[in-house]
Amino acid sequence: MLTALASAFRIPDLRKKILYTAGLLAVFRIGSFIPVPGINSAVMEELVKGFGVFGLMDMFTGGSLSRLTIFALGVGPYITAQIVMQLMTMVIPKLEEMAKEGEEGRRQIQQYTRYGTIVLAVIQGLAYTLWGRSAGALGNTGAFTVVLVVTVLTAGSAFLMWLGEKISERGIGNGISLLIFVGIVARIPLGARAFVQLLGGEGGYSILSFILFAVIALAVVVAVVAVQEGERRIPVQYAKRVVGRRMYGGQSRYLPLRVNHAGVIPVIFASSVLAFPGTIISFVPALQGMARHFDQSALVYNIVYVLLIIFFTYFYTAAQFQPVEIANNLKKYGGFIPGLRPGRPTAEYLDRVMTRITLAGALFLAFIAVLPNIMSRITGLPISFGGTGLLIVVGVALDTMKQIETQLLMRQYQGFLK
Repeated sequence: MLTALASAFRIPDLRKKILYTAGLLAVFRIGSFIPVPGINSAVMEELVKGFGVFGLMDMFTGGSLSRLTIFALGVGPYITAQIVMQLMTMVIPKLEEMAKEGEEGRRQIQQYTRYGTIVLAVIQGLAYTLWGRSAGALGNTGAFTVVLVVTVLTAGSAFLMWLGEKISERGIGNGISLLIFVGIVARIPLGARAFVQLLGGEGGYSILSFILFAVIALAVVVAVVAVQEGERRIPVQYAKRVVGRRMYGGQSRYLPLRVNHAGVIPVIFASSVLAFPGTIISFVPALQGMARHFDQSALVYNIVYVLLIIFFTYFYTAAQFQPVEIANNLKKYGGFIPGLRPGRPTAEYLDRVMTRITLAGALFLAFIAVLPNIMSRITGLPISFGGTGLLIVVGVALDTMKQIETQLLMRQYQGFLK
C-alpha cells in the first residue's frame, strides 16, 4: 500500500489531485475551530451533550456543532436538499425530463439543490441561534447578533458545499463524503482517550470487556468490507459477429451486481432525515416529552432508523440502477444472459435479482447502524463511536482507495487492490 501511494505521488497530475484534496480538507478542519461571534463555547458544548439527537450531528461536523463554529451546520443542509431534489425528480415530470437531458439538465438540478441548501441552512442556522440564545450561549442577545450568527452559519454551510464540489471535480473521491469522513475521524482520538481512561480504572471496567469489544469491532470491520465489496455475478454471453474480415464476440463475461449498490448514502440520508424531527422537538418546549424517543439508544429511534435505511437503500439503488437500460445495451452489442431472451425478460430478471440482493445489503446496513447499542449491552462499555460512523469511514475509505487505484491502473502502476 505504501509502495503504491509512493507511486501515486510520482505521477504529477495524481499528486496534484491528492494534495489539492488534502489542502481543502485542511481548510475544513481549520474552520472547525473558528467560533461564530459572541458564542460561549462551554455553554454550547453542555447543551449539545444534553440532547442525544445532536450527538450524531456533532460527529458528522467533527465537533463543530458543540463549539458552534462557522462550520457548525456541516453539509447537512446540502444532503437534505439533495434528498428533496431526488424525491421531486421522481414525482415531478418536468424535473424528470430535465434529469434525462444529460449534463445540462443535471447542472440545472444541481443549481436548484444549491438554492435549497441556502434556504435550509438559513432555517437551521436560525433555529440553532435562537436555541443558543435562549440557553445563554450567546453573550449579546440583540437582533443584530442573531442576524450575524445566522449569516455566518449559512455562509459556512455554503462554503462547505463549495469545498465538496471542488474536491469531487478536481480532487480524489467524493467531496461531501470526504468532509463527513474527516469530521468522524477527527473524533476518534477523543474516543480512544476515553477508552484509555476507562481501562485505567476510572470507569471500573475489566480488561475482558475491552478484549471482547476489540474482537467484535474487528469482525464488524471485516464484515463491512466484505459486504461493500460483495457482488452477484450474472453470466453474459456475446454472440459471434463478422465485421469485414474479422470475427468479434463469442466471449463469456459477467455482469457484476453489487450487494450494497448504494454504498453509505442510505446511512447518511437516514441520519440527516431523522435528525430533523429531533431538532424541532428540542427547540419547542411543548414537545420536550417526546425528546426521549429520539435519543440514539431509544427503541423508537432505532426502529425508525432501520426503516429509513432500508427505504433509502432501495430508493438510491432504484435511482442509480436501470435494468431496462442495461438490458437494451446488452441487446445492442449482441450480449444475452443464457436462458433468457434479450430485452424485457432480461430487464425483469435483473430487476428481480437486484431487489433480492439489495434486501440483504439494506438489512446489513441497518444492523451495523444499531450494533453499538447491542455491543454496549454485551460488553457493558459506553460506546460513543457508532455503527453509522463506522459504515461511513469504511465505505468512504474504500471508495477513495478505488479511485486512486483506477488512476494508477490507467497509468499502468500497481495500486492498492490486487
